[in-house]
Amino acid sequence: MALDWLPSALDLARFQFAFTITFHFLFPAFTIGLASFLAVLEALWLSTGRAVYLDVFRYWLKVFAIAFAMGVVSGVVMSYQIGTNWSVFADRTGNVLGPVMGYEVLTAFFLEAGFLGIMLFGLERVGKKLHFAATCLVAIGTLISAFWILSANSWMHTPAGHSILPDGRFMPEDWWAIVFNPSFPFRFAHTVTGAYLTTAFIVGGVAAFHLLRDSRNERTRTMFSMAMWMAAIVAPMQIVLGDFHGLNTLEHQPQKVAAMEGHWERQRGAPLILLGQPDMAAEETHVLLEIPRLSGLILTHEWDGETPGLKDVPPEERPTNVPLVFWAFRVMVGLGTAMATLGLLSLGLRWRGRLYDTRWFLRAALVMGPAGLVAVTAGWITTEAGRQPYTVYGLLRTADSVSPLAAPAVGASLLAFIVVYFIVFGAGVWFLFRLFGQPPHVAEEGPEETQPIRTSGITPGPAMHHAGPHGSALGDSPKRH
Repeated sequence: MALDWLPSALDLARFQFAFTITFHFLFPAFTIGLASFLAVLEALWLSTGRAVYLDVFRYWLKVFAIAFAMGVVSGVVMSYQIGTNWSVFADRTGNVLGPVMGYEVLTAFFLEAGFLGIMLFGLERVGKKLHFAATCLVAIGTLISAFWILSANSWMHTPAGHSILPDGRFMPEDWWAIVFNPSFPFRFAHTVTGAYLTTAFIVGGVAAFHLLRDSRNERTRTMFSMAMWMAAIVAPMQIVLGDFHGLNTLEHQPQKVAAMEGHWERQRGAPLILLGQPDMAAEETHVLLEIPRLSGLILTHEWDGETPGLKDVPPEERPTNVPLVFWAFRVMVGLGTAMATLGLLSLGLRWRGRLYDTRWFLRAALVMGPAGLVAVTAGWITTEAGRQPYTVYGLLRTADSVSPLAAPAVGASLLAFIVVYFIVFGAGVWFLFRLFGQPPHVAEEGPEETQPIRTSGITPGPAMHHAGPHGSALGDSPKRH
């Protein structure tokens, strides 16, 4: 047939979901941290009265409005794909995951939607304290949203609190165990701190760009200082949380850890393979650079600790793309180490009074601006590709979760998504970069707003707005005397 060259419907459905969720996750990873950053800025403005904090707040509020909207729009298609491409998965897990995602809408999305308008346009209308409350509620809403979504995702990695009916459907038995499943606390902490780091380095990169042009701009200095404080504090925390998350993964998903490390044989005192190329056909990793015993020490905290190998299980139980998991993990760890290093260097420069005018450091911060986005994307690739070949780890295989669709149908929707995403989100990202290219000013303006339309009575028309002192409410001509 003419379309025999197409990959299978399963491969296309997997790629489509990976493509769309990668686009989507970039925006929540940014806005979760940015919402909290805005709340901190407004709190500093209210407590100190310094206009510099209000100007920086308004500068980033415009960015938040665009990024938040793009995140919402790109997230809508997730449920669409689950219904069309993964209907078997939806049918079998719906009794568990459906309510969890419903809680996200009821507790987080409604909260964000209810107070977002006040946050964006209400500073001059509702008063400072009420506006600050709205900003805090939006920030809290982003964290609640992350809570429920990561709980659902974590349950797919470490399912708990359920029973399985004879027809294969999962039924909830213990909601506490479902929501707070074994990997959830570690994944939630690791992801949220990753979002904070993502925001810190974007803010720091934008500030560095403007400091290279004008190191005297007080507002740019404030942005850069706060971003570097966040990097210096949170990046080391992220490394510690990543270690806890890794130990949890070793306990519940040992084959994922084996793929991350590139280890095929179970061994004691395993070396840390810094550079290598896993060969799935030969069932070995061609080592280019390694450090003896370090992998075993990191994973078990013991010098002679025993670590799993991919050969512990049959080939059909192993991750389906070991090289992808192996290299994505190294990108994440490498960038995390670089971010922590930059944060520590900022402390030394701050102590010497050279934080704002050390050009090599500013250039490094500018280059590292997108590092958080790349790192969180690599982290999600690691965790999701490492979960394969299962959608619900150990219980529901990916091949058994897909809808009974033909490959051309999935391929057509995939092509449509690619075209629309690159046009719509390309324009959105271009607009964000236009905002980034403008330095913060004194008396910075917030998001643009239009004249509100009255909800009752007669909507004012142009004649009513421009009626002279002698004109009537209906725009009559003034009387002649």
